[in-house]
Amino acid sequence: MSHVVRFSVSLEGELLEEFDRYCKQEQFATRSEAIRQLLRERLTSQAWEADSRDAAGTLTLVYDHHRPQLRDRLTKVQHDHTDFVVATLHAHLTHELCLEVIALRGPASRLREIAAQLKGLKGIFRGELVMAGAELAHEHDAPH
Repeated sequence: MSHVVRFSVSLEGELLEEFDRYCKQEQFATRSEAIRQLLRERLTSQAWEADSRDAAGTLTLVYDHHRPQLRDRLTKVQHDHTDFVVATLHAHLTHELCLEVIALRGPASRLREIAAQLKGLKGIFRGELVMAGAELAHEHDAPH
């Protein structure tokens, strides 16, 4: 467990008010918790840009399951990358629309490539990749 260090930050009054609104909207218990999360997000983002860390992510897709051969193409891309695809969740939203959430793990650049391949398929209405540094996922107080 990491040792907590206190430090102070100087802000303009308007920025602090905006930050407090953000903390309330996002339901952070404290300002410190919000700062910790923002710092982790930024540092993780910076690490992805350098591609120096193992990343974990989810790719969420919404697509038309009536689109000819789309399901086969989705499956083929995932099977071509079994070393990065951890799991898949499939749900039926309507008679025409399906939601697929694909859990991924590996170098950030590879996850972005796989996500781009899948999001670019004809019949995909929406695709969003959300990533986090896999190493940072282990930095919490609870033991495994």
